[in-house]
Amino acid sequence: MSFKSLVAVVGMSLAAAGCAVAPAGEDAALKQAIASPARTPAFAARDAARKPYEVLHFFELRPDATVVEISPGAGYWTEILAPYLKPRGTYYAAQYPQDGGGRAYYQEYYRNFRAKLDANPALYDRVRVTAFGKGRYDIAPPGSADIVLTFRNLHNWMNDGYAEEVLAAFYRALKPGGILGIEAHRGRTDRPQDPRAADGYVRQDYAIRLAQQAGFVFVGSSEALANPRDTKDHPAGVWTLPPTFRLGDKDRERYAAIGEADGFLLKFRKP
Repeated sequence: MSFKSLVAVVGMSLAAAGCAVAPAGEDAALKQAIASPARTPAFAARDAARKPYEVLHFFELRPDATVVEISPGAGYWTEILAPYLKPRGTYYAAQYPQDGGGRAYYQEYYRNFRAKLDANPALYDRVRVTAFGKGRYDIAPPGSADIVLTFRNLHNWMNDGYAEEVLAAFYRALKPGGILGIEAHRGRTDRPQDPRAADGYVRQDYAIRLAQQAGFVFVGSSEALANPRDTKDHPAGVWTLPPTFRLGDKDRERYAAIGEADGFLLKFRKP
């Protein structure tokens, strides 16, 4: 059997098993979604820091995938994922519940996100919104997702004490062979991990162990979001840096020069 034939057979076998197969080469449709003039200008302005193409390509996004995004917030990734997946795939936005889970600002997130979708049905009429929060983990039907993605959320679940429950929910939602992609602010290795991640930073080795304890197999990491200028000892934690600038104008130029926080990308697979 030739090498080309062997690759084809392996690819068909993985697809039949429900595995997410890494896209080969350049993804023109993804680049088109990222370059869309329909995106919010303030979101597009952050692309140099957030590197959406590199991130999503690393997480093996493909146009026919069933993808769950956890806590999409104001919709930075929604504006890319929803139109990209609309023709052939499925996009679940696991947003804060409509009742906010007892938190008024979560309710506001839900209302604003819902309004965003309703305002542009041409792009968002196929988005499936599910409820996600403490004790609310029905993010997608069990065993239905090819990819679950979470961007800069892990520290929040650690702070609220339910990170293990969240990872178990991701495991349930994924197909065997499915991908879990985690982006987080990378903590310092010369300090023990605060279990509550109060400064917003999470040690990479700590995050890997959390996912492995939930049953995931670690596949690899990416340095696409590495920022060696981030010393990770800021007075207001990660929120000192852009885009939050929690200290206001105090030392703003210095923090702007550092840029967005040092980040890691971790990829896991459900056996």
